Amino acid sequence: MSLRKPWLLIPLGLLAGVGLFALSIINSKAPQQSQTPSPPLAVRVIEVQPLAFVYQAQGHGLSRAAETWQASATVAGRVIWQHDDLDDGKLLPAGTELLRLDPSRHELALAAAEAELAKLEAEKRQLQVEEDNSRRLLALEQERLTLAEQELARIEELAQSGAASRTNRDEQTRATLAQRQAVLALENQLRLLPSRLQALQAALDAADSRRGQAQRDLQDTRFVAPYDLRLSQVEIGLHQQAAVGQRLFRADSIERAEIEAQIPLDQLMRLMSATTKGAHPEQGLLSLDQRLHLEQIRAEVSLAGFPEVRWQAQVSRIGSGLDPATRSARVVLSVERPYADLNPPQRPALQPGMYLQVRLSVPSPEARLVIPRTALKANQVLLADAEDRLLRRPVDLDFVQQDLAVIKSGLNPGERLLLDEPQPAPQGMALQPIRDEAAQRRLVRQAQAASVDKKP
Repeated sequence: MSLRKPWLLIPLGLLAGVGLFALSIINSKAPQQSQTPSPPLAVRVIEVQPLAFVYQAQGHGLSRAAETWQASATVAGRVIWQHDDLDDGKLLPAGTELLRLDPSRHELALAAAEAELAKLEAEKRQLQVEEDNSRRLLALEQERLTLAEQELARIEELAQSGAASRTNRDEQTRATLAQRQAVLALENQLRLLPSRLQALQAALDAADSRRGQAQRDLQDTRFVAPYDLRLSQVEIGLHQQAAVGQRLFRADSIERAEIEAQIPLDQLMRLMSATTKGAHPEQGLLSLDQRLHLEQIRAEVSLAGFPEVRWQAQVSRIGSGLDPATRSARVVLSVERPYADLNPPQRPALQPGMYLQVRLSVPSPEARLVIPRTALKANQVLLADAEDRLLRRPVDLDFVQQDLAVIKSGLNPGERLLLDEPQPAPQGMALQPIRDEAAQRRLVRQAQAASVDKKP
């Protein structure tokens, strides 16, 4: 081959390379399968066992005062005095006088009613004395009439025998008739006295009613705090005229607060199933509150966005119907002394209008099979069987609560549940189960909701 044509070396080199590659394939041996089995895969497991379980329900709601005083004027008058702290947001104790209207008109009305009442009382006493006198006079006149009739009878006997003149008999007859007329006049006077007393008593009652109304009107000129309160919406000031029905200010009780929480219906039904009282047919129809042991439900509220700011609460009642927007149940909770333990800004008071997170809990009457929610995949769990091999099994889920899944059926106490999911995870895969004691203890704490017992 002539070196004057070096381009011929390129195809010759390619042909030689292809030939050597084909020769190596022909002489190569097939790969031999290893007879050594793959080592078991280490996985974390926990033991399935019935656990003491606490049902929980979570929701939210707005706080409000349990009692609100809408102070309105029931009498008209000018404001002549008000407390120095009669202003929005001020806290005042029970019994504090807050505002006073001009009482002069009502004091005059009370004085007039008392004067009229005194006058009528005097007339009543006079009429009673008159009645007593008339009864004594009637007794005397009746005795005189008896004597006159006896004398008339004696004169008539004498006149028949001629011993008495006709003139004497006529005079005695006229005297007897006059005495009878006097007795009859006193009897008629006594008969009229009860009706006069009734009319006088009616006038007394009317005067007493006017006095009572004047006293109430006079009391309504003073506004005294009925309980420890926080003022809001003060709408009148000193020297201003208040009309009947005009709202003067609003005050909220600080002794107790309420929260109407919106709770998912399924969560609330689980709590209710654990607190239902025994049925008593003789009690008839009972309200929902009477059918439940509401005192068994542990309740806690916390300020939304600030979980460390929280208060212990009590379930007061279950509201009727469902919320039309969220289709959740209404549960009313109460918090005693919502202004206690103030430490602003770290711990504010539980004031009206706060948006709160609500947590309810009650122990289950029986133990439940509980597993971590992450161990459940498409209603299936992975188990390590007695030979430490992977077992995939479907289960019947009852419900999910936060990070826990409560199993209705499909698992048995004592079985080992995989916390890890091998990839791939063929049925019968060899495993090296390692019991995770920390995860086991954490599962027990979550099932018993240990965090409920923490104090704010």
